[in-house]
Amino acid sequence: MTEQQIRFDDGAAYERMMGIWSRFAGEQFLDWLNPAAGQRWIDIGCGNGAFTELIVQRCAPVSVEGIDPAEGQLAFARTRPASRFAKFRQGDAMALPYTDKSFDVAIMALVIFFVPDPTKGVAEMVRVVCPGGSVAAYAWDMRGGGFPWEPVQAELRALGQKIVYPPSVDASRIDEMRKLWTDVGMIDVETREITVQRTFDGIDDFLSVGLTTPSIGPIVRAMQSRDVDTLKTRLRDRLPVDAKGRITCSARANAVKGRVRK
Repeated sequence: MTEQQIRFDDGAAYERMMGIWSRFAGEQFLDWLNPAAGQRWIDIGCGNGAFTELIVQRCAPVSVEGIDPAEGQLAFARTRPASRFAKFRQGDAMALPYTDKSFDVAIMALVIFFVPDPTKGVAEMVRVVCPGGSVAAYAWDMRGGGFPWEPVQAELRALGQKIVYPPSVDASRIDEMRKLWTDVGMIDVETREITVQRTFDGIDDFLSVGLTTPSIGPIVRAMQSRDVDTLKTRLRDRLPVDAKGRITCSARANAVKGRVRK
């Protein structure tokens, strides 16, 4: 598995597949972070700007910088209302294009498992945050079954398909996140779980959205139609359906926060 196997270059597709989930989890995450107003923020791996927009809407920042390697994602982010305030630029989480102590808060939202070297990524967050500032992240609990599309992945595995995971998938474990934060010398390190739900119109709606996921879409599109029908049947048996045929799915993220030592 290589970093190139999972890429997000289409901001609109990402919005349908993950942006909604990101906001649901991000709202709980920001409530837990409880940041003061008037701070300088950096959103690392900002993607299409879903979480960046939450920062602008909820946290009264004095400035926000969003950075991501994918220009397609950034192009979508620049269409959001938040772009009137936030600045978006291309860059690498392991080599942030900012000077030391440039921000008060550094965030990675659903990103850390995509960073090839999470230790370097966390060290970069600490570098660009001023003493006493906050460094935080949340990520789907991939190893613990918390990924929103885990029901599809589980059934694909049962059908003999191989699932591609992010390059640093173990960084989504809550104990590993705590270790990453403490190993770089942060203080007041805390962790928590975040659980969210999303409702879909039915199996076809759920699966059509899931097909935009790079770890699922290529697999399902390469399957024979009869195998796709089998997958849908297994999902109908697996997922609870209400009286209107709708499906409500849960996802779970692990979160961590700490402060840069003064």
